[in-house]
Amino acid sequence: MGTDHNRPAPPTPPGVRRVLVATVVPLFVITVIAAVVLWPRDGGPEVDGGSPVPRYHGTVTRVVTEECPPQPETPEGGGPGVADGPCGTVTVRVEQGPDAGRQVETPVPTGPGAPTVAVDDRIVLVKLTDPADPTASAYNIAEHQRGAPLIWLAVVFALAIVAFGRWRGVAALAGLAATFAILLTFVLPGIGAGGSPLPIAVVGSALIMFVVLYLTHGVTAQTSVAVLGTLGSLVLTGLLGTLATAATHLTGYGSEDATTLSMFRGDVDLHGLLLAGIIIGSLGVLDDVTVTQAATVTELAHANPGLSRLQLYRAATRVGRAHIASTVNTIVLAYAGASLPLLLLLTADSRPVTEILTSEFLAQEIVRSAVATLGLIAAVPLTTGLAAVVTAAGRTAAGRTAAGRTAAAGPTAGHGAAPRTSPAGGGDVPAARTHGGGRRTADRDLALEALGGGRAAEGFPDDHAPTHPPAGRPHREGGTETAW
Repeated sequence: MGTDHNRPAPPTPPGVRRVLVATVVPLFVITVIAAVVLWPRDGGPEVDGGSPVPRYHGTVTRVVTEECPPQPETPEGGGPGVADGPCGTVTVRVEQGPDAGRQVETPVPTGPGAPTVAVDDRIVLVKLTDPADPTASAYNIAEHQRGAPLIWLAVVFALAIVAFGRWRGVAALAGLAATFAILLTFVLPGIGAGGSPLPIAVVGSALIMFVVLYLTHGVTAQTSVAVLGTLGSLVLTGLLGTLATAATHLTGYGSEDATTLSMFRGDVDLHGLLLAGIIIGSLGVLDDVTVTQAATVTELAHANPGLSRLQLYRAATRVGRAHIASTVNTIVLAYAGASLPLLLLLTADSRPVTEILTSEFLAQEIVRSAVATLGLIAAVPLTTGLAAVVTAAGRTAAGRTAAGRTAAAGPTAGHGAAPRTSPAGGGDVPAARTHGGGRRTADRDLALEALGGGRAAEGFPDDHAPTHPPAGRPHREGGTETAW
């Protein structure tokens, strides 16, 4: 009851800050250098897909349906049948192209996936030209125009995020834009140009992680811990994915999309593309877990400054277990939702269940889920341990510095403070040590000692244990993130 939950955590001491900077900055520099080396220099081999079919926008003005004509007898001897409907004509006002403003007639769309049209529908027309007679052409309805609904959906999406998250929501939208920019300018062009998908995916994911986490959550010690935990988990996920795909002999041809891609871009390594998909797909969930664990440790230390490093780790790990239990189900359901046609196809398969489960198109989905889950599980103890070490080190160093300054002030503080004793318990620390360069050296030594372990890192010394957390610079949103 004596702890003030509204008081922000103290700023990160200089020693802890220097250790984090010396760890994170070289990793960021290596990531940038790797991205420059792997950046696609050209667009890759030319793909001859033929000349594109002209597409124009139009609006439906009239729909006339009629009975479908009978079909001729089939070669198997069956009698005449009726063509699959609907049949009729659709009148469309063309809005683009050489026939803009004209009314043209097209057949009612039929077949699997054909759009259902009505008057005033905004649709997309394709203009087909007869190869034998280039002057003869006809229009067909391809699909509905979806630009306006998608724009409105994006606006509502952005407004909801900003309304709830405020400036943090704006930063999240900026991070989302940065993610798409990296994927569209580096990852996809690099793989399409024939580069190895695995290193491109690892470097691209690391680049996304650095930009998005620091942009969204700010340059703080808490964010740096989440960055280190995410990067370590990504590397582990890549190693596990490599071992799992090699052990199961996956080739990457387990889906129709991959087979189609191989027909147009034979230089793309589909096995590496499978690994790249696992890594990029895991990044979003890893970010969530690592940021949550780092924030949990910070909040626990703020709520109860008396918790030791080990107690912080155990308490935050219990939160992580509950998070993992729900996130694992999220991963499986996400893959199941994206593969519903595949799962429905399995229900109509007459082969034994064991044979279906070991087939490549299902085995690769199992590998995706299992590897992503293993990387996610590893992220919890890794990030929680780093956060506990950094939080306890910062708290200990800040507490010792505050106690040393009080001791150096002497009786002028009004309480007749005694000289401060050294952390090892032997002798008094001279007051001059807390001034000028000596003070900076003491802060650095205390922080490094706390990071490296020892009794002092487990909490405050008994004779300097504060009853309230040290005051620090208030966070702009009232949170407890440790400011740099």
